[in-house]
Amino acid sequence: MMTMELQIQVAQAVQVLNHDVHSGNRVAANQWLVEFQQTDVAWEVATTILASNSPFLQDLEVELFAAQVLKRKIQNEGVCLQPEARNALQTALLLATKRYSLGPPSLLTQICLALSALVLRSVELKKPIEQLFASLNELQGQGSGSSAILELLTVLPEEVIEDQKNNSTVSSARRWQFSQELLSHTTAVLEFLLHQTEGNVEDNIQRHEKNRKILRCFLSWVRVGCFMEIPQNVLPAHPLLNFVYNSLQVSSSFDLAIEVLTELVSRHEGLPQVFLSRIQSFKDGLLVPALASGNEKIISGLACLMAEIGQAAPALIAEASPEAIILADALLRCVAYPTEDWDIADSTLQFWCGLAGYILGTEFEGSRKHMALVVFVPVFTALLDALLLRSQIDTSNLSVDELDELFDIPDGLAHFRLNMEELLIEICHLLGPTQFIQKLFAGAWSSSEATIPWQDVEAKVFVLNVVAEIVLQDSPTFDFSILMQLVIFLSNNSSVGLTGFMFWVQKSVADALGSYSKCVSFVNHAIVPLLLFLSSGLSRPVTTSACATALRRICEDAPRIIAEPSNLEVLIWIGEGLEKMHLPLQEEEDVISAVAIVLNAVSNRELLEKSLERLLKSSYEAIEMLLTIDSEGSFRQHSSGYAHSLESAGRAFYRIGTIFFQLSNPALPSPVGEESILLVLRHFWPLLERIFGSPHMQNCGLSSAACKSLSQAIQASGQQFSSLLTKVMDCLSTNFLSFQSQECFIRTASVVIEEFGHEEEFGSLCISTFQRFTAAESISALNSSYVCDQEPDLVEAYTGFTSTFVRCCPKEVVAAAELLVEASVQKAAICCTAMHRGASLSAMSYMSCFLEVSLSSILESGSCILESSLSDVALKICSRAGEGIISGLLYALLGVSAMTRVHKSTTILQQLAAICSASEGTNKKGIICWNSLQNWLLSTVHALPAEYLKPGEAETLVPTWLKALQGAAIDYLESKKSQGGGNRGYMQGVGGRSLKQIVREFTDTHRHVPPSFNSN
Repeated sequence: MMTMELQIQVAQAVQVLNHDVHSGNRVAANQWLVEFQQTDVAWEVATTILASNSPFLQDLEVELFAAQVLKRKIQNEGVCLQPEARNALQTALLLATKRYSLGPPSLLTQICLALSALVLRSVELKKPIEQLFASLNELQGQGSGSSAILELLTVLPEEVIEDQKNNSTVSSARRWQFSQELLSHTTAVLEFLLHQTEGNVEDNIQRHEKNRKILRCFLSWVRVGCFMEIPQNVLPAHPLLNFVYNSLQVSSSFDLAIEVLTELVSRHEGLPQVFLSRIQSFKDGLLVPALASGNEKIISGLACLMAEIGQAAPALIAEASPEAIILADALLRCVAYPTEDWDIADSTLQFWCGLAGYILGTEFEGSRKHMALVVFVPVFTALLDALLLRSQIDTSNLSVDELDELFDIPDGLAHFRLNMEELLIEICHLLGPTQFIQKLFAGAWSSSEATIPWQDVEAKVFVLNVVAEIVLQDSPTFDFSILMQLVIFLSNNSSVGLTGFMFWVQKSVADALGSYSKCVSFVNHAIVPLLLFLSSGLSRPVTTSACATALRRICEDAPRIIAEPSNLEVLIWIGEGLEKMHLPLQEEEDVISAVAIVLNAVSNRELLEKSLERLLKSSYEAIEMLLTIDSEGSFRQHSSGYAHSLESAGRAFYRIGTIFFQLSNPALPSPVGEESILLVLRHFWPLLERIFGSPHMQNCGLSSAACKSLSQAIQASGQQFSSLLTKVMDCLSTNFLSFQSQECFIRTASVVIEEFGHEEEFGSLCISTFQRFTAAESISALNSSYVCDQEPDLVEAYTGFTSTFVRCCPKEVVAAAELLVEASVQKAAICCTAMHRGASLSAMSYMSCFLEVSLSSILESGSCILESSLSDVALKICSRAGEGIISGLLYALLGVSAMTRVHKSTTILQQLAAICSASEGTNKKGIICWNSLQNWLLSTVHALPAEYLKPGEAETLVPTWLKALQGAAIDYLESKKSQGGGNRGYMQGVGGRSLKQIVREFTDTHRHVPPSFNSN
């Protein structure tokens, strides 16, 4: 009684879910049905619904729901069913397949899916497939049972494949056993399918539908490997293949027949030759009529099949047999077929790439290669023509208004062009760059605007750019002046008519100019049109990147010509307009770089000064404007006007920084030396100093831009900046203390120390800056791996600064900062345990840097180490921080992505072991010695949580590691002596490699939840 009530409730809930007009009722019904599916009684209710004769329950939606419930429960809980329950369920599902053998098809499919899932999970049965097939034999003799068997045979192999994809709870061993037992019935299944193809069905519609079911079933068995079970020599003559061939002639079954043949080709080595022999009939009987009638379904299917045949056996095609030539010609026709999308041509690209690659390969040589080239070079030449045609931007169906608007190429064409690039490169290799270029530009374009085929021009220039790398390697003699002819024409005819489309012409020409800038002969009278051409494209999204890149590359390759006054005037004019263009930062950097590169070639000091003043005027004004906003008391942090001013000032700093970088790295010797840098610096520093003293620096974008420009100014100016260092370091440390989330101040201070830290006069300045950073609240808070993971950029900036300090400052300065260095080393030992890979590795890099500097100093000092020297200070720091370093490294090796930390961890361990070993022969062995290392390792291992080590491992780990550390230390010290103080000894000897192997094995066998390592 309870089951009957639930059946009715299920039926009502399904009806509400699918048909109720109120969304609240549908949500409630859905929730009830979801909860119902989780209950144990759902098994019985769903099974009863499928067997019920009640008119109320005999509803497709209700029955479909019941079948889906059983399928899901079997997939999720089937392995837990008791044998009796599983047998009863299988019997019920078999009866349901018989009952619904004539449909509805969707319901029959769901029942068969449930039955196949159940058989897969019948783990206690030795041969569940055999028992199922015995039941199927009984079902086959009952009227319409063949339809049910056909559907079940279709989904059984799919169950193996889909189950594997879904990575369900069924083990791989069980899945393999299921597939093997399934394949053992291959002969019977193929005979059954063959018998079904011979059945008489009077209704053509029913015949076509049955043939589709046969093909779908056959496809499932091919995918699971059924033809691997029969002798391969009889495979070509198998009767089912004739059925598939015949199905190609029927529109309703064509797509499935193509799928079957494609799957067979990809799985069986002997079949490409068999199918190749039928290419003539495929072409004449199917492809040619389809091309004539425009039947894209047939063309697309045949293109996929023929391409698959060629890809499966490129060696067979390369032999240039008559059938191979027919195949190539057929695919060539498919590529050239004019259609609104590019899927057909796109499906053939990998075939052509594979064939060209095979012909060009080293394994294909001699007369065979010569014959292949003779036959296929004309084919690939024709293919190039077809690709050029298909890659053209079609504007024939667009109105003038549409073309004048912001025109964009179709996504399908963009995708096809991207996929086509590899093939174009292969064709260029095959034909040779010179022949390829000559073919590309065969014939002359008329100089008349009305007769220039711009679609053809754009496509050819696009292809020219794609093969640029190959062409440039061959040093061709081709005259690339055609590009300049296009530039001049487009510059002189700004209204060519098809404005929107012409943007793409401009983009392709600009791309090619950038790629071939070294080959194009730039004459003085053509430079102004060229600059105007590129300038006009900077403001359009389609052409911005191409024109900016081309401008930079041309200026790099022809700075002397562009530095001529008339040309320079136009270039400076372009730079002056950047403020209003609002280009992306990368493109703006390209343009500014281009101008600065040319300014390096200006020999007239007065012209240079005026040019720089004009170029930077807008940048200075943007910064002044921001400062004015603040000084007038109109500071509005959240206003759009203020945001615009911040962005403009930030861009101004990026532009100034780029100019500093380019002026300090001239490609050719600069005629005016460092004067250009000093001219910029004279105006730059006062503005920067005012910005650093303003509250605007709380804006992260502005502070990053200002710091980057300052870094580039320092690197460019050299000693010219030395008088400003005190102010610079004060600005940086003060701003960091005010805005501690912005690590850019620390990174810029690192640049200062790298440039000037080696000079003793700045030692106290470096130490005071070090002290201010270390005392900051945000740095002091880096006392656990959790905090380090929250602030990875800060960790990287601080450890980068400390590394630079230790590496660049004189020994006396580093020794004087003993307490700061010790604190930073201990902090690095904590930071190296962070989950964030960058933060962890930067902390390890600092520890390694400190130990390297320390070890070098100790070895230079010999046996007598002076008090308060760097060697003395280093030994004291190691004695106090050594245990923390060892502990931090072990925790790092037990964390996330630990294998990426093995190399640096091993290096630090070897360095530390070398220091302990080297100190034994000095007067400071009372501070640190080999026993120190042993005690640190013992203490760390015993402090590890018990779950991190295997039983008894703590007792064996320390002796093993100590032995490896001793060997590594000896290796390194001997290496340092033999190399005259070089630092190439890490892990080069047997001891070093053994240590790394031990550390790697430890890491690989100890995978734990990442630990939290605290300072206490």
